Amino acid sequence: MDLDVLAAFWAVSFLFVITPGADWAYAISAGLQGRFVVPAVAGLLCGHLVATLTVAAGVGGLIMKLPYALTMLTICGAGYLFCLGLKLLRNPPLPSRGEGAQVGTWSSWALKGLCVSGMNPKVFLLFLALLPPFTDPLRAWSLPFQILTLGMIHAISCGVVYLVVGFSAKAALGTRPGAAILVSRISGTAMIIIALVLAVERLLSL
Repeated sequence: MDLDVLAAFWAVSFLFVITPGADWAYAISAGLQGRFVVPAVAGLLCGHLVATLTVAAGVGGLIMKLPYALTMLTICGAGYLFCLGLKLLRNPPLPSRGEGAQVGTWSSWALKGLCVSGMNPKVFLLFLALLPPFTDPLRAWSLPFQILTLGMIHAISCGVVYLVVGFSAKAALGTRPGAAILVSRISGTAMIIIALVLAVERLLSL
């Protein structure tokens, strides 16, 4: 894959990574426990890997069989991103402090992390919206391999950001509780712009 495509995908996916949501809330709750950040984040990343494998297995074959499948997925995905961005602008979320989290084991925190991301339908919708538009059936790499590569790039960004969020949870929530809201509003605006650009570019390519 071309470096400019990978760089463009990373820039787009990073906006989603820095947007507070369920993954952030779970990383923060692990950080407030003091010693479960690593297994919690590992579980979250495993959930994203499951979503990536699912999209790679299903979307690759669909696009090969239906020439307009990528266009339909892009338009639907752009609509979803637009709605998500609009929702972030109207109701920017603030991650909870995780006071109700229970002390457990590394394996229990990893398993819960897997469930938080792997069983969240929004993760699959996000990957369906985010991954296919950056693939190309004419490239030397197969579509599933392109999707797996993009998914791994997204996972690396998630791992870095979630570890930082988890380990700095107490300080961040105690000193700047409004930071998550500001980030959400900026990301929401960016998502709306990205959605419009993706939809227009795909329609103009027909």
